[in-house]
Amino acid sequence: MNEKNHKLSLSPKRRLELRKTVDAGQVRQSFSHGRSKVVAVEVRKKRSIQGHFSTGGDVHATEDVLFTISSGNGDLTAQEKASRMRALKEAAQQKAEAEARRRAEEEARLKEEEENRRRAAEEEEKKRKADQQAMEQNVPGNMAVAPPREKSRSEGGRKQGEEKRTGGEKSSTELSRSRVMLEEDEEEGERKKGQRSPQTKQPAAKREARRRSAKLTVTSALDDEDRSQRGRSIAALRRAQEKERRKHILQQKSNEKVVRDVVIPEAITVQELANRMAERGANVIKVLMRVGVMATINQSIDADTAELVVSEFGHLSKRVADADIEEGVLGPEDMADQLMPRAPVVTVMGHVDHGKTSLLDALRQTDVVSGEAGGITQHIGAYQVALPTGQHITFIDTPGHEAFTAMRARGAKVTDIVVLVVAADDGVMPQTIEAIRHARAAGVPVVVAINKLDRPEANPERVRTDLLQHGVVLESHGGDVLSVEVSAKNRLNLDRLEEAVLLQAEILDLKANPERSAIGTIIEARVEKGRGSVATVLVQRGTLKTGDVFVGGKEWGRVRAMLDDRGRRVEQAGPAVPVEVLGFQAAPDAGDDFIVVEDEMRAREIASYRQRKQRETQHVQSGRSTLQEMFTRIRTGDSKELSVVIKCDVQGTVEALLSTLGKLCTSSAKVRVLHSSVGGINESDVTLAKASQALIVGFNVRANPQAREMARRDDVEIRYYSVIYNVADDIRAVLSGMLEPTYREKFLGYAEIRQVFTISRIGKVAGCMVTEGLIRRGARVRLLRDNVVVHEGNLLQLKRFKEDTREVRAGFDCGVCFENFHDIRDHDIVECYEMEKVVSAL
Repeated sequence: MNEKNHKLSLSPKRRLELRKTVDAGQVRQSFSHGRSKVVAVEVRKKRSIQGHFSTGGDVHATEDVLFTISSGNGDLTAQEKASRMRALKEAAQQKAEAEARRRAEEEARLKEEEENRRRAAEEEEKKRKADQQAMEQNVPGNMAVAPPREKSRSEGGRKQGEEKRTGGEKSSTELSRSRVMLEEDEEEGERKKGQRSPQTKQPAAKREARRRSAKLTVTSALDDEDRSQRGRSIAALRRAQEKERRKHILQQKSNEKVVRDVVIPEAITVQELANRMAERGANVIKVLMRVGVMATINQSIDADTAELVVSEFGHLSKRVADADIEEGVLGPEDMADQLMPRAPVVTVMGHVDHGKTSLLDALRQTDVVSGEAGGITQHIGAYQVALPTGQHITFIDTPGHEAFTAMRARGAKVTDIVVLVVAADDGVMPQTIEAIRHARAAGVPVVVAINKLDRPEANPERVRTDLLQHGVVLESHGGDVLSVEVSAKNRLNLDRLEEAVLLQAEILDLKANPERSAIGTIIEARVEKGRGSVATVLVQRGTLKTGDVFVGGKEWGRVRAMLDDRGRRVEQAGPAVPVEVLGFQAAPDAGDDFIVVEDEMRAREIASYRQRKQRETQHVQSGRSTLQEMFTRIRTGDSKELSVVIKCDVQGTVEALLSTLGKLCTSSAKVRVLHSSVGGINESDVTLAKASQALIVGFNVRANPQAREMARRDDVEIRYYSVIYNVADDIRAVLSGMLEPTYREKFLGYAEIRQVFTISRIGKVAGCMVTEGLIRRGARVRLLRDNVVVHEGNLLQLKRFKEDTREVRAGFDCGVCFENFHDIRDHDIVECYEMEKVVSAL
């Protein structure tokens, strides 16, 4: 080939062409177990363009294009050649500088990450040492030794930091070694990944093998070093570094110890202590064993041991006494400028059936009496009356029966004024006197309402005179007690009664602070189906709102809803407003205090403390009664006991029934109340009654179908009542039937023995004349000889004229034969009697 053919030219006479640079072929790979694989192979040739430009024959190569500058005359001048060579060198230098900068930036970033990890490890070590020093200062004596797990944790952290640093160095070396080699593969992989269609997910082992495999070329097939493995891509290395960084951050957060303030009472269970520290119960038990205390998760430990355990875990302890739990629960005292006028709270008291509820109905223009069983009030109710002048009066209706003494005392405790209702036809009665005593004990003024003026036999003057005997001096008799003659039936003088109440309230100057947390008293409590535990609460201070957390006696809860006395839903209730509160965890006791607290934790602490105190009190009382029973049985023998399960509709009725049944107990028979609560009769009540052979008393409640079926199957008696008189009468009758009956001797008659006969196979038979009363066969007899009892036994036979007879009356003769006794003589006297059973009465 001549020189002209090798000349590089851009003239249109000849075309610039490139030869084919790729030769395709196939290579078969053989594997174990007879497996083989055919791989496509492409052989790439380097392009070379030669030209004869000048003498010398220097060769310069840049990437895949080879330029040869040889001697000869060419079309390019020397200046053009130098410019092209200079441009090629500058391009190669710029690319090398860019690559160097990129490598320097990558290495700087890796060094910065390594420095951050080192600083974090140093800060963690400093914090651990500071916590250890603080623990050594807090723990007394020889207990200032950190747990072994802290040491192992710190050592593990240091080892982990060293491993991270080593891994970072290895990653940096590997990155710098394989970066240039894998750039093209990464770009090609990303391109193919974007074009790949979604397929079925492959197994993990196959995906890993495919990821590790590379495209087989002639170069890689002939290179033994690169054929066995393939390096990680830059994206994979970055993902691994990011994953390691996130793992390190999470570990740092988990290693940070949260120091808590733990409140320690005088006694606390291990479980409760673990909950307050947010630690596992097993770890707390381990610490207790290390300090020499063996306790289970439910056992109680003293405050000193609990404080030691808290310090072992690195928390701060705060010692409180049991009485300190309720400290400050009532809040600060109200200032004088914070007080606002409020409505008066009036309690209606009096004897049973004197018209208290009817008078209140007339004021409220409702009819509550028709809904009361037996026409008597057995619940305590609270109502608010709005007057035409815009003022309000809160009335509390109390029962008048003698069994509801506790209710009347509770009503007098929360009231401002007592309206004493006295019937003009009955006068002063026992419960009227008791109401006067309750009002005096509470220190509240009294307004006397002389009711039933519509009766023909009404005598108001006799009522005033009777009240003088009990220290109640009315204004008409020169005293300071207001009195109004009213008629609830005819609605007579009701406005005068309201005026008298408002006048008395104005004298008292009643005020309260509505801008504070609510404090009140639970008037009544019950359990309703679908609503749970419901309590009638009288707010005395502050404003009660929906959502407030409260403590009611030994129960706590959150106000879910509030209803007024007419069943309308309200969102808040101010001072002297009665409302029904829904949201109790369980039914509280009537008369308990109602206090709004700041959060649920405080409410649970106070409720738990009160429940614990109540259990301790009941335990002491049960132990005392057991000793008394033991000594009583030693003296008089076993006493009879009637077990009772009481279920009522409201808590106040439970109190009244307990008081009534307690008065029926005697030394020989008593009532034992196994369980008393509000709500319907359920299966657990029947199970308890069956186990104790008890009687179930349901007052204004009924058993559910499951409980009725269980009671029918297990033969458990359930009695329903709606009037408290009937409960007392039936329980008294049951107790009387449980007592052992007494036997009384009943005299029948005398007979005189006139002659003694001896009969074979029978023995001696006495021929007698009945002188008094009668002689009855089967009765008991005594044989008197000279007025001395010589025999006492049974009468075996009684005959008259050789015929058996049932009895022989006075003036007739008969023949008698004694059982197992034959020493009878003439003129002996036979006394006949029988034993009569007499039922014991309470």
